[in-house]
Amino acid sequence: MTITYEWRGDLDDDALDALHADGFGHPVGRSEWRARLERHSLGWVCAREDGTLVGFVNVAWDGGAHAFLVDTVVARHCRRRGVGAALVAAAAEGARSARCAWLHVDFEDHLRPFHLDACGFEETAAGLLAL
Repeated sequence: MTITYEWRGDLDDDALDALHADGFGHPVGRSEWRARLERHSLGWVCAREDGTLVGFVNVAWDGGAHAFLVDTVVARHCRRRGVGAALVAAAAEGARSARCAWLHVDFEDHLRPFHLDACGFEETAAGLLAL
């Protein structure tokens, strides 16, 4: 099956809620994704297989040179097929086209090989403050 990727692709809140639940292993929520994305994001990438949403990444930004990957998720049945790396590549291209100079990502340690090896991020020092 062919997977397609679309920058700022049309999406349905319920479909993204279901993907998040599948990808992150929690109950299906009810979020107003589209409104939030339109309000706060530079863009996002949707991955679809036969019209079904199977991957997503949000690209938040500071309105200038810095873009940030948030909420990268791939449906469990599509993992290990390069979908996540393709989502990140499309997100990087979208940010580059918007003239961003930097694409940032935070990740848990078990995702280090994905971000550093599969996606080409370089490790940097960073800080985090729990609010």
